[in-house]
Amino acid sequence: MQCEKPLSYLYRLYFEGILSKNDLEGRIFKYLLDNSERYHIFGGDQERWEEFLSWLYPRLARSVDLYRDIGSSFDAYITSLIHHAAREYRCREADHNITEYVCWKAKAEEMMLHENEPDYSDGPKNVSIPEDISSRQILLLLLKSYFFVSDDFVKRVAETIGIEVEAIRHMIGEIKKLRSEREADIVLLRQRLHSQYYRCLAYQKRMSAANPGTDYHKKMEDRFVRARKRYNAMKKRLEGVRLSASNRMIADVMGISHGTVDSSLFALRNYLTKLAF
Repeated sequence: MQCEKPLSYLYRLYFEGILSKNDLEGRIFKYLLDNSERYHIFGGDQERWEEFLSWLYPRLARSVDLYRDIGSSFDAYITSLIHHAAREYRCREADHNITEYVCWKAKAEEMMLHENEPDYSDGPKNVSIPEDISSRQILLLLLKSYFFVSDDFVKRVAETIGIEVEAIRHMIGEIKKLRSEREADIVLLRQRLHSQYYRCLAYQKRMSAANPGTDYHKKMEDRFVRARKRYNAMKKRLEGVRLSASNRMIADVMGISHGTVDSSLFALRNYLTKLAF
């Protein structure tokens, strides 16, 4: 038993009922977090490894359910899962980088960004921010597009506009926290929407089964109408929830007024629109 591999040992405790499934998943995650060197992924980049494990964690529950002891140890099974998932994760990272390029090249968070046609004439040209665009506007645009920017891009923007990179990272981190809260609200609202949908079906079914003109039919009809109205209101609310950084959210993070953010971005959009025509 002393030679039993660590993850296989944890799975055996779970199989024997000593560990709950939640305990097993937590211990697997902790083991993977502390033993990144065993899997030779991401070249020892611990921060990237942690981000990968956070992305992978929801799959652990499914992997435990799907595992069958048919000659391959649980350690080997998890290792295979990690290597397969890492390939998908790298593809997602590459796609994210492409998205970042496309966003900043063509459109950033519902703001039309038009560039002049590239000049291919001989001789290098200096790249600089036009005087009509302030550092604050560049920062606002960066925060509006926080989901599409890499850390390297943040560093370059910070250097260009003369702001500490840690200050920008902090603001992006605060916006990401607010995004997580909104995502949780969306999940809850979707669950409520599904429940309301089935409630509408139930009232409609009871109404159709009752004799028209009876009190019971009228009661179910009234309930169905109210339930459908509430369902449509909830659906409209869900459609209106945005995960992108709102101007008010950016204002709160930067500690400035909502009106200042509105006016700065409005002026920037007008300036960039004029460049396109």
